[in-house]
Parts: sequence; structure tokens; C-alpha cells
Amino acid sequence: MTDDSPTAAPPSSPPSRLRAVLPDLAPWRASADFRKLWLAGLISSFGSFLTFVALPVQIKELTGSAAAVGAIGAVQLVPLVVFGLYGGALADALDKRKLIVWTEAGQAVLSAALLVNAALPSPAVWPLYVVAALSSALVSVQRPALDSLWPRIVAHEHLPAAGSLNALRWQVGGVAGPALAGVVVAYAGAGWAYGADLLTFVASVLLTLGIAPSPASHAAAKPSLKAIAEGARYAWSRKELLGTYVIDIAAMLFAMPLAVLPFLADELNAPWSLGLMYAAVPAGAMRTYGWCCCS
Repeated sequence: MTDDSPTAAPPSSPPSRLRAVLPDLAPWRASADFRKLWLAGLISSFGSFLTFVALPVQIKELTGSAAAVGAIGAVQLVPLVVFGLYGGALADALDKRKLIVWTEAGQAVLSAALLVNAALPSPAVWPLYVVAALSSALVSVQRPALDSLWPRIVAHEHLPAAGSLNALRWQVGGVAGPALAGVVVAYAGAGWAYGADLLTFVASVLLTLGIAPSPASHAAAKPSLKAIAEGARYAWSRKELLGTYVIDIAAMLFAMPLAVLPFLADELNAPWSLGLMYAAVPAGAMRTYGWCCCS
């Protein structure tokens, strides 16, 4: 005799497409250091995008020149390359957490300098370029330490998920930061954006201080010009690397229309829209990422 009574259906699982686009939170749950560093990065990147919009707007207002606005990328290029090589040597020889903390504190000092300059009756133009160059140098010094710290605070099996969460953090900051900055700069002024950026770096420093130390190994060599020269020679010997560098530099200097966006917002008589223009690029990247996950 068989039982023909209906049986309860098993609980339905989330659709596979939904699971594909939801981030894997395993690194977040497993590592307190990852949570602190991820939040610190989200907060500081959000503030950095405020300055990313405010800086060209202020230069536009002070000079009225699109070439002067575009020169920001030029003054950032050399520190980006030179200090990137030095940052790798420092990351190998020093405590990575301390290096990140000091570079974040340096960024806070630079934001304070921008805030003071903006508060002057007649703000000067040259400090804006100096701060842009120094900020680029600090980012280049910090990046190798940050990249090499993730594998130390995240379990090996969680590294892919950690990479996805970090990419999501940058994309969210890249969209929300400029979008808000456009409104802040248009209706409150660049000084408020610089002040908010300063506060985000202070918060980032406090969060990063709560991470466990990450000292260099005893076998690590001290940073030297010889080590930097060896890294430069290696990069020069890899023509495929040089090709990617050249393409990126050409795209940054000649193919990005960012220098004209502040002037376009004025022509449209919609200064509040400037942040949306800057946010369009990372928003497009986020949409592409989501489409790839769903396909």
C-alpha cells in the first residue's frame, strides 16, 4: 500500500542568478582585521573622491583654464611611477600596518592643507598641484603594502571573495563619492569637501590602528636605490609590461575627458550634475561587472 498523500515541498533556495551576484561575505565573517581594513578603505576612498571632484573645480574657478585642470594628471604621473617602485621596497622592509597608517595620516595632513588654502581670502593655485603630487606619491607608497597585507589577514580559501569585496568597495566609493561631491562642492564649496576628506582619513587611521601588526620578515632587505633600480630594470625588460604602462598613461593623459567636465557642467547651468559626470565611469564599470556575473 502506498501513501499518496502530498508531501511538503523542500524549502526553495535562492535563485542561482541571485546567488551569483551576491557577494561572498566569508572573509568579512572570518577576519576582524579584514573588516577593519575594508571599512577603513571604504571610508577613506569615499572622502578621496570628494577631493577628486573638488580639486579640479577649484582650479577651474581660480584659473578658468581647461589646460590647468588637465595638468593635475601630469603632476600626478611622475610620483605615481617613481614612488610606486619605492613603495614596493618599503612594503618588503617595514611593518605593513605602520606603513599604511603613516600614509593615511599623511593624506590627512594634505587634506588639511587643502582646507586651509580654501579658507584663505585668495586661495593660491600652486598648493593644489603640490598636494596632488604628494597625494599621488603617498598612494603609490601605500599600495604595495596594502596589496601584500590582504593575504596575511585573510585565509587562502577566502582570497577570491576578499578580492571581490574590495572591488565592490572601490566601485561603491567611486559612484557615491563623486555623486555626493558634486552637490557638496556646488552648494557648500570645495572647503567642505576637503574637510570631509580630512575626517575620513582620521577615521581610517583609527580603524587601521586596530589591526594586528604585520612586521617584515627577518630576511627582508632594507630599501635601497639598488633594489629600486633592479625593479626598474626588470620592468624595462618586460616589453608586455611596458606596453600596458604606455597604454594606461596615454589613456589617462589624452583619452579621459575629465578636465572638461567642470566646464561642461557650467555650460549646462547644472553645477550639481558634475559629480554625476565623474561617477559615470565607475558606475559603468559596476554595471559591466554585474552583467558579467549574471551572464
